[in-house]
Amino acid sequence: MGRAVQVNGRSVYVEESGVGPEWVVFEAGQGLGRTCWDPVLPLLTDRGRLVAYDRAGFGRSGRTAVQLGIDDMAADLVAMVEAVVPGPFVLVAHSMGGLVARRAVERLGPRLRGLLLLDPTPESAPVYNTFDQTVAKVDRAMGVTQALVRSRSLARMVSGNIRRVFPADTYATMLAEDLIPAGIAQTRKELKAVAAAIPQLRAEPPGLPACPTVLLSASRPVKGRGQQHAVIAEHQRRWVQTLPDGRFEKVDSGHFIQAEQPGIVADKVGHLLDRAPGRRVRSA
Repeated sequence: MGRAVQVNGRSVYVEESGVGPEWVVFEAGQGLGRTCWDPVLPLLTDRGRLVAYDRAGFGRSGRTAVQLGIDDMAADLVAMVEAVVPGPFVLVAHSMGGLVARRAVERLGPRLRGLLLLDPTPESAPVYNTFDQTVAKVDRAMGVTQALVRSRSLARMVSGNIRRVFPADTYATMLAEDLIPAGIAQTRKELKAVAAAIPQLRAEPPGLPACPTVLLSASRPVKGRGQQHAVIAEHQRRWVQTLPDGRFEKVDSGHFIQAEQPGIVADKVGHLLDRAPGRRVRSA
């Protein structure tokens, strides 16, 4: 069941599924929306109410002409939760969504029962040292992609990494809703938003989540990026070790853990829902 929810003068599309008194909210990574959670949601429908949404500019949400920052996206997440979720909940976030979630944690803190992060890149990682130059190069390439995806056959060609890991019906929806010129344009904006946020995040990192937190780190790097991948994993581990109640776990998966290992993601959500208040899980 889907509906439009007004957040900070913007409209985001929210879908709810599942039954029960407990709540789980999902925050997508860069360039994707609610459909990236399709492999996980059916595994949790009997555990509680599940909330997945499209950030402004993606999927079925309203378009935005302005450049939104990470703080804006976090504010939208908070506003959406306040409008939709009546009680405590577990928050699950993938990749760039982890930055958004960590910013939102500062305002959601007391309501969070748990936080599950899928392969985020901490702001401390050296990959961000020259991120402005990286974004400039990637943005030029994505400008070409933005034109190419007007053709459905070319859109399939340039999105093979997504097509290979997500179910066919989910990929078909992504192709229709996200892998279109407007969706690529929004992805380019989000890439620039990350670049703009890194200096601030490094100078003033988001407050640490006080709730139980699990970080799942993908163990299979993109070809040719093994060394960079290992460094990012080490920074993920270091961040988890700063938490009062955190756990770091490697997963046999590429970056899209929710597509390649949905059972593991669902299992970790279940563990966070089952956690008794006050029980601690130390970094591993």
